[in-house]
Amino acid sequence: MSTERVRITKRIVDGLSADGTDRFLWDSDVIGFGLRISPAGKLVYVLQYRIEGRQRRFKIGPHGSPWTPEAARAEAQSLLGRIVDGVDPQQEKIADRIELTLADLSEIYLNETLFTAKESSVRQARNNIENHILPLLGKRRVSKIERSDIEQMLRDIAAGKTARTLKKGHRRLSRVRGGKGAANQCVTTISAMLGVAMERKLRSDNPAIGVRKFPGKKMERFLSPAELARLGEALAAAASLGVESQYAIAALRLLVLTGCRKNEILKLKHSYIDRYHRCLRLPDSKTGAKVVHLGGPAMRIIAMVPRVEGNPYLLPGKKDGTHVTDLQAVWVRIRKTAGLEDVRIHDLRHSFASIGAATGDSMLIIGALLGHRSAKTTERYTHLSDHPLKSAAERISDEIARCLGEGLDEQTANEALEEPFARFWARDGEAETQHSDPVLGAIIRTQWLDTRAAAALLGFTVGTMQTYRWMGTGPAFRKIGRRIVYSAEALSAWRDAQRGLLAA
Repeated sequence: MSTERVRITKRIVDGLSADGTDRFLWDSDVIGFGLRISPAGKLVYVLQYRIEGRQRRFKIGPHGSPWTPEAARAEAQSLLGRIVDGVDPQQEKIADRIELTLADLSEIYLNETLFTAKESSVRQARNNIENHILPLLGKRRVSKIERSDIEQMLRDIAAGKTARTLKKGHRRLSRVRGGKGAANQCVTTISAMLGVAMERKLRSDNPAIGVRKFPGKKMERFLSPAELARLGEALAAAASLGVESQYAIAALRLLVLTGCRKNEILKLKHSYIDRYHRCLRLPDSKTGAKVVHLGGPAMRIIAMVPRVEGNPYLLPGKKDGTHVTDLQAVWVRIRKTAGLEDVRIHDLRHSFASIGAATGDSMLIIGALLGHRSAKTTERYTHLSDHPLKSAAERISDEIARCLGEGLDEQTANEALEEPFARFWARDGEAETQHSDPVLGAIIRTQWLDTRAAAALLGFTVGTMQTYRWMGTGPAFRKIGRRIVYSAEALSAWRDAQRGLLAA
């Protein structure tokens, strides 16, 4: 929440615009008086105050007649005077109303019940309420809502009745789609809201409890050792040819080698890395602060990522002080190259767990490595055994690295851990030159050649290579983005086979 204070005037208010986030502008004259700017650009004057040791937020009213900045400020001053006398405006407002609407209840739920919740939880609840629940049931009295109303809401959201496009600033649009997943989330949210109504004795029951939701999709996709090998091949090719960001490639490798969630890797800072104990100390995650134990392959990837001076993140973004964000676009190209088009980024986490199960680690151990709160979550991946966390992380990481084809000999591995940079050989046409590649982390002869280099190796022209591809009779190739690449090993094998045919 912003702590910046400025005198709220009509000129300042007229210059505000939505930026897709929920934020507040606080007044410099009257402490606690402010203006809330919703993600959709709605402006509402509020007063934040403390009474009997509790912090509360009172909604004065939306910007516009009668609530101008001056009128809202005067109302805030009047309310503060009553608060000094021991009167709670928020409680009085509730008591004055015989019945609250669901819209009124949503304000209480968001501003008071979720006051200490994580920002992501508040954002998700607010999106559910503003995009779906309020358009359908916002004007209904809390005491009049029945189970049939919630069931109808579930059906309407699933059918796309609340779908629309919202403008969120200059050249920015937000598309609300609805669907079965959103419908299920909204039932959970309205159930929590009605639970608050029961606590405040606004109604005696919660009609959302027991409403049957749509069955969730089982998205448990695990990569087999053969699929991990194809993925490793595609990552190595992309790194060798430089067709993808080295930081994005490092992110994908760390995701599959650690079992971390995507944002845990993308937002990883250098200060979170404990190299001595070989672990990540994350101050926050989906399940709170946690320690992630790392195997040797993951530590080598981290050691080989070049550090950008002044940037706190391990995987820096294009702008100063930012981190990699657009990983999905890179993943779509990599997975297509590897023939894994049905695999999501989150499935890399599933694969880490499945490899742990296959190597005999227990549900308890794997759940701890993944940071699961509930053993039930881990049951999808594992069966029982018993091993310490660090050795499990080492074994799983080593097994995945072996499948990816990224195993290094002991000497090279030690060098990679000691040196922040490594080098690899790349072939440019017929000439060989050395380039820095801190992701691969070993001195290797590149296994991948582009069309020009492949033609030179075989003694053909580029046109001949294209003809072979068109006829489907040439050496095996892959597409990395828009580029055609050949494995040096496959080229040699194809050339030897052709010579054998000629000799026969």
